[in-house]
Amino acid sequence: MMKELTQIGKEAREAAIKLAISGIERRNAALRLMAGALRAGEKAILSANAEDIRNAKEAGKNAAFIERLTLNPARVEAMAVGLEKVAALEDPLGRVLGGWKRPNGLEIRKLSVPLGVIGIIYESRPNVTADAAALCLKSGNACILRGGSDSIRSNLAIAELLRGAIEQAGLPAGSVSILRDPSREAAVALMRMHEHLDLLIPRGGASLIQNVIKNARVPVIETGTGNCHIYVDQGCADLKMAEEVVVNAKVSRPSVCNAAETLLVHSAVAKAFLPGCVKRLQAQGVEIRGCAKTQRLCPGIKRATQADYYAEFLDLILAVRIVPDLDSAIAHVNKYGTKHSEAILTQDLDSAAKFQAAVDAAVVYVNASTRFTDGGEFGFGAEIGISNQKLHARGPMGLEQLTTIKYLVQGGGQVR
Repeated sequence: MMKELTQIGKEAREAAIKLAISGIERRNAALRLMAGALRAGEKAILSANAEDIRNAKEAGKNAAFIERLTLNPARVEAMAVGLEKVAALEDPLGRVLGGWKRPNGLEIRKLSVPLGVIGIIYESRPNVTADAAALCLKSGNACILRGGSDSIRSNLAIAELLRGAIEQAGLPAGSVSILRDPSREAAVALMRMHEHLDLLIPRGGASLIQNVIKNARVPVIETGTGNCHIYVDQGCADLKMAEEVVVNAKVSRPSVCNAAETLLVHSAVAKAFLPGCVKRLQAQGVEIRGCAKTQRLCPGIKRATQADYYAEFLDLILAVRIVPDLDSAIAHVNKYGTKHSEAILTQDLDSAAKFQAAVDAAVVYVNASTRFTDGGEFGFGAEIGISNQKLHARGPMGLEQLTTIKYLVQGGGQVR
């Protein structure tokens, strides 16, 4: 295993050097060929995915997990379109971010350049294989991918098609590598490849991220965990709009990290808003777990526990709490949230401004669903994950977040 991993690391480093000096036209051509390869290889991808799904069901995986794992013709096409969208974006490399001249005559320019080799460890969503490869290639980085064991066949099928297209474009196949060994030991070995990796990005649940933090010997950007809240303020005059946003945030795709997990409602609007909203959510299969006040307004629901307010359910479950004021809502979000995506529904501009300023999260919405926290929705073409941390990258990680800086200094013989 280590011999294979070391070879992959060497090939990725060599590829990164070539990618850093490749022209944008060649990288874009590779992305378009990659999109075509996915379309041409749809049958092979879906066949591999069907085997992954069958094994996951036999292993007793729940419906939310199966949904994240599943590919279909529409999702394969979405992967291909995502590659083409990334190809259409501006080149993130070689941008002059600043420039100045020193009194001694030195001319200094600050440019955007690739990070180098990026390791990405992710779980059950095979589309991440294409998204990660696209963003890394466009930004001049080589990537080493390690997907979950449950999606290994799907990931390998996708990666094989992408690597063939990359070679066809005249770039090294080592630009995109994938570990064929899905074991935990292989993942830990990747986390410790400090001689070959410049950055490690885990994309998945809390246990995966903590495992990476514990074992990594290279810089890590934490992504993924999303205990997202929606707060319905007393200044929300349009309760119908609020209901639509809450239902969308919870139901449209509950298995992803930007789905709402907790609903907070101001006591002044709880009676008018909650019973109808809860009834509609229940009609769509959502299990409601509420505080004592919520239980009185909505008889028959389960009592929410402290653990429920901390939970990222990734399922059709919603924790609900009635709060006395805006400050209590902010305090709840900052205590239980994971610094991912939070929303306030209100027509009160002062409340909206205070919520956005006081809530500690990567993305804070006013009158919109948390489901928009996504690289595609932000205009990034795709994303490599949602960063919950604050250094270097925060929120949806697109091309810009996969670059670093280099200073170019022009002199005329100056000495110090």
